[in-house]
Amino acid sequence: MRIPLLLLAILLSFKISAQQIQVIEADTGLPISGAALFNADKSKSGITDFDGMVDISNFSNDETITFQHISHSSISLSKAQILQAGNLVYMDTIASTLDEVVVSVAKFGQLKRDIPQQIVTLSSEDVLFGNPQTAADLLESSGQVYVQKSQLGGGSPLIRGFSTNRLLITVDGVRFNTAIFRAGNVQNVISIDPFAIERTEVILGPGNVVYGSDAIGGVMNFTTKKPKFSFEEGVSYSGNTTGRYASANNEKTGHIDFNIGLKEWAFLTSVTFSDFDDLKMGKHGPEDYLRPQYAETINGEDVVLQNPDPRVQVPTGYNQINTMQKIRFMPSTHWDFNLGLFYTTTSDYPRYDRLIRKRGDDLRAAEWYYGPQEWMSGNLQITNKMDSGLYDQSLITLSYQQFKESRNDREFDAVTLFQTQEKVDAYSVGIDLTKKLNSVSLFYGVEGVHNKVTSSGSQTDITSGISMTDASRYPDGSTWSSYALYGSLQWKLADDLSFQGGLRYNHIILEATFDPAIYDFPFEDANVDTGALTGSAGLTWQASEILGWKLNFGTAFRAPNIDDVGKIFDSEPGSVVVPNPDLKPEYAYNGELGVTLNFNNVLKLDLATYYTQLEDALVRRDFNLNGVTEIEYQGELSRVQAIQNAAKAEVYGFEAGLELNFCEDLQLTSQYNITDGFEEDDNGDRNPIRHAAPQFGNTHLIWTWKKLKLDAFAEYNGQFDFEDLAPSQAANDFLYAKDSNGNPYSPKWYTLNIGAQYELTSDLQLNAVLENLTDQRYRPYSSGIAAAGLNLIVAASYSF
Repeated sequence: MRIPLLLLAILLSFKISAQQIQVIEADTGLPISGAALFNADKSKSGITDFDGMVDISNFSNDETITFQHISHSSISLSKAQILQAGNLVYMDTIASTLDEVVVSVAKFGQLKRDIPQQIVTLSSEDVLFGNPQTAADLLESSGQVYVQKSQLGGGSPLIRGFSTNRLLITVDGVRFNTAIFRAGNVQNVISIDPFAIERTEVILGPGNVVYGSDAIGGVMNFTTKKPKFSFEEGVSYSGNTTGRYASANNEKTGHIDFNIGLKEWAFLTSVTFSDFDDLKMGKHGPEDYLRPQYAETINGEDVVLQNPDPRVQVPTGYNQINTMQKIRFMPSTHWDFNLGLFYTTTSDYPRYDRLIRKRGDDLRAAEWYYGPQEWMSGNLQITNKMDSGLYDQSLITLSYQQFKESRNDREFDAVTLFQTQEKVDAYSVGIDLTKKLNSVSLFYGVEGVHNKVTSSGSQTDITSGISMTDASRYPDGSTWSSYALYGSLQWKLADDLSFQGGLRYNHIILEATFDPAIYDFPFEDANVDTGALTGSAGLTWQASEILGWKLNFGTAFRAPNIDDVGKIFDSEPGSVVVPNPDLKPEYAYNGELGVTLNFNNVLKLDLATYYTQLEDALVRRDFNLNGVTEIEYQGELSRVQAIQNAAKAEVYGFEAGLELNFCEDLQLTSQYNITDGFEEDDNGDRNPIRHAAPQFGNTHLIWTWKKLKLDAFAEYNGQFDFEDLAPSQAANDFLYAKDSNGNPYSPKWYTLNIGAQYELTSDLQLNAVLENLTDQRYRPYSSGIAAAGLNLIVAASYSF
């Protein structure tokens, strides 16, 4: 009898285990613990364990089971559907609770309250409601990222006094920065489609342990949407389409995404097209920003035309297309394959800040425009969940990206059009792993990145069409490579106390050769072979239900890239930047302290202060080539400058966030940021740092009633007087208004705005935003283009 009884027990155990299902978050693939499930009359129920597992053997096959969780949308499925789907249930995250779990800090899901750094989170719902035209506008809407624009087709983020190549951008965890990201304003973020973004996480402060070089001031991680599977046998179809119009630049945007879901395969296609006309600025503000005249070439002759409406910034219009194809294969609960293919391109687009420069009383440039900005990417991510000795979950990432850009400029009445073309091929491979050991979670991995730069230059006679080779912007064929190993841990010291720390070693190799037939330099090549060790350590302490503390210390570095070592370009009128092969990394030391106060979820305060010291800062300074301090460049005698390790800098600031819930339907939120600091050169002279934004913030009053949502909000910005401007900004006086003494300054400004969202049906949603109600004329700090005046944005979205 023992053998039959044993056999029966085994069969029963198989049958019972077959009724074990797992509830998983649809976007991240993480298990959901604490999810409740029940039948129609709630006579049968269950709760998922830590691994998202629960037994449904007491439910009948045709019985409908409802799944609920505080952070996820409810879903109802029959038991038969669940078993046909491989015993998996996927739940979508609710936007309002999206910030509870973040993935940017360790590339695996962590509770936000256990992370000692400040994290900003934006969702796909924020895109639909706020209607940002670009990913840069999406970042700006957070109230904690400042955005500079040199032209309409642009947006360069500033975070905690740092910008451009001291900030890191990632897309689905893959490094977006290239070897030619410059110290000046970088506009590449517009290549990322807001409609394709599921979640955006911004790490405020260093992120070098996981991401390596460049992550000094912060990390912006854009997570794109994933394809969704079908719970039923056969094929499921779904999608979204949006049409949008904005009056200030006559924007016309159309978007569609389409999802095909099968049991183990899923496919998502996304396409967005935008067309923008010239941007119209506001009515009330400095006259210095007006555009009274502009240059145009008519019948081969450059002429100056009077602008019939000086508030219209001629020329600024352009168009852009973004495409994304996702393929997902999940053969079991242990394996998840995700392939992402991206292609984005723009039309030619004018660099407006160069077109408003003058030489005396005359316009300096007849034309200055960027060629199409192209980004192509293929990204394969393989996730494996396995309870092994080495890891619980692994993530293998293989990526190839290609970036293309070009610059085209010609002086007024000149016949020579100067052109440079750049292409970067970027390859990366990374392996990230996590292992949980009781109260300790380990995160570790390796990464390799290789960039190859192709660069060429030419001069074209516009009268004859004859072109000849000219100096390229970068040394052609140069390479930049990064190899790294990192490890970090999160240790739950107690229920209310958590420690997180880690180390990363990064080795950088740069090789560049200068063609002596093109470059007349006292050197023929530049080589960088250097390494850096960075680390971080922080504590989070929930002292009581009301009070929480965050304390974090970290180091960060940025290794010289091709732009630092090998670039030649005109940085400003009368100056030319030349290569400098004798550079070393800059290194940063950062500390921050944060406190949260939560009074019964009615009033929430989030306060933080930080300090960063930057040593051996890579900055542009006067230079000489074998004693020569001035050379002729593109027909103009110019002062020689180069990027040098010539400074140290200190940056410090304060951030304050408020949330006040008057009732379930009415909420007030506000964010304010103060950043200050200085840059000290070898002579001990201190000057304001270039990328510290003026005081800025926003306040929102949000009312929700049934199918209607209203948002009355204000955005505001402090003033920079002449003495507050960095020397490089004071030299670019054409960007700024003039004070009573005729000196450039950046005036304070504000806008009043109102947004509305209404659900006509469960599938059809209408949105409208009326921006800048008082029609203010303003230009954000360091920007070359004035912002939109009174602007009506209307959009309709349909889900199917």
